[in-house]
Formats: sequence, C-alpha cells, structure tokens
Amino acid sequence: MKPNLSEIVAEHRTAAYDIDPVILERWSPRSFSDRNVDESTLLSLLEAARWAPSGSNEQPWRFIIATTAEEKQAFYPFIMEGNRIWCEKAPALILIVSAKTGSRGPNPYHAFDTGAAWAFLALEAARKGLYTHAMGGFYADKARETLGIPDDYEPQVVVAVGYIGEKESLPPQLQEREKPSTRRPLEESVFRGTFGRKLEG
Repeated sequence: MKPNLSEIVAEHRTAAYDIDPVILERWSPRSFSDRNVDESTLLSLLEAARWAPSGSNEQPWRFIIATTAEEKQAFYPFIMEGNRIWCEKAPALILIVSAKTGSRGPNPYHAFDTGAAWAFLALEAARKGLYTHAMGGFYADKARETLGIPDDYEPQVVVAVGYIGEKESLPPQLQEREKPSTRRPLEESVFRGTFGRKLEG
C-alpha cells in the first residue's frame, strides 16, 4: 500500500512557528522504491546545493554520484552493513566530501559549510517529492581508496536519493523506525544573551 505521506508527516511533526511546509516534509526514510531518478532531476538537487552559503565563498563541497549498477557496486563495500540492508534499493547514492584547504590555507569551516550544501540538497529533494537519507555509517578510508579521493578532501556522508517505497519492504526492526522524527522544543535549544538563559528569563 502506498503510504499517505501528508498524514505521516502531520502525525509526527508540528511547527511551533510559521515555516515553509517543505521543511517539515523533509525526513529520512529507509524504504525506497525502484523508480528511477532521471539525471536532470538529480543534478537539480546538486544545483541547489551549489548555491549554499560558505565562508569566503570557498564552496568546499564536492559530490561523487553513483547511479549505474556498476557505480553503486563500487560504493557498497564501504557502506556499513546496517545501512546496506536498505540503501541498495535507492536509485542514486552520493558521497559528499569537503575540501579541508581553501584559497587562504586550512579551512576550519569546511565541514560546517558542506553541511549547509547538504541541507540545500535535501530541501530541494523534498520540494520535488524525492527523499534523501544521509549515512555516517560508512568506512571513510575505504571510500577514499576506492574512489581516489585526495588526502586534502574529507569524506563526510553517503546520501541515498530516491522516491519513497513501502515500509513493508524493510526488515521488521526497521519498519518500526520508518516515520518522521520529532524535534526537541525550540526553547530547549535557544538561549537569550548567555548560554543556558531561557528565552523568557
């Protein structure tokens, strides 16, 4: 049965303040259908990522995409087994790496800025009815060796991209987790003036 995505999101997520609905609609399922993502659509997600902000406009992000069977087979050995059991069905995989050095020398913000690019990618995917799931569970050294990544670039995450599938296709232990996650209340994350001072304080 095809999931009613609007109902799933509404059941688990409510914004305390007015925000664009696409932000709530972006979540990270593990069940992907075998429907192909055409290259033009995939590149549009990376185009969104291209316009993310970065310190001194260094744009440290780089993306290695795998869409063919051969390309994805090269990715699988460096993805941890707990992720492989579901991500192999995704029609596209993206390894996001960041340049540790910029035009002015070492860039201490390369990971932070690359995270912004990932967020732009994920939101554009949600806007297009696609889903993304970023995985930290992979062997970075093996990815570096397999894909020829230079030492000055840091593998950050592997992202599965595709259209959502039926949760029943997942192993039972993962079916229970196949829902949008919630977030802590805003007042637990935002302080006024000094760390720990509540907004109403």
